[in-house]
Amino acid sequence: MRTYARVAGALYLVIIVCAGFSEGFVRSSLIVPGDAAATAGNILESPGLFRLGFAGDLIAFLADAAVAVLLYVLLKPVSQTMSLLAAAFRLLAHPAIAAVNLLNHFGVLLILGGSEYLTAFQPEQLNAMAMLSLETHRYGYLIGGAFFGVHCGLLAYLVIKSRLFPSVLGVLLYAASFGYLTESFAFFLFPSLEALASSLVVVTAGIAEVSLCLWLLVKGVREAPGELAAG
Repeated sequence: MRTYARVAGALYLVIIVCAGFSEGFVRSSLIVPGDAAATAGNILESPGLFRLGFAGDLIAFLADAAVAVLLYVLLKPVSQTMSLLAAAFRLLAHPAIAAVNLLNHFGVLLILGGSEYLTAFQPEQLNAMAMLSLETHRYGYLIGGAFFGVHCGLLAYLVIKSRLFPSVLGVLLYAASFGYLTESFAFFLFPSLEALASSLVVVTAGIAEVSLCLWLLVKGVREAPGELAAG
């Protein structure tokens, strides 16, 4: 069990680094909000970096599929049904919805790639379509975030009920669940609250997921599965 936990922690670290690189460095440095021409120019000047952003996200989602299964194995003695639900929502959030949503990220390179069939469009139109694809990608992320928010809530319950982890991790995961769900619904229902919702999820999810990652990586788990089942 400790080995499974530490492998999950190592993969969680891969997720944090790769997804953080893609969103926090690549897209944030290349995308100029509201300026399609400047954004297209940045991407065309650094197509390799933009492709690395795609690869970073894809690696993170592949690792997330393994983390979902490992967390299910670790927490199954608490409740097999709840653990399965938590794994299902995590798999839907990232390996499913978010991975398919990456087509919107890569589609920008197709739109700006200069293919012959695109000569029917003016450069300004291509820039606008590329920006629309990036915006669609951003909202696709938020849809996946709603599923991940439910996952965090279920995971919080399992963490608190188990004796494998300190209860404070469960409390932090409940906060992360609230942050993810608030961000997803605020962007669609209350656009004026976008900035506040984004700040909330950065703080709550950042603290919760980094804490869980470090605990898994350094401590693993506190008990063997037999002791947990007996308890």
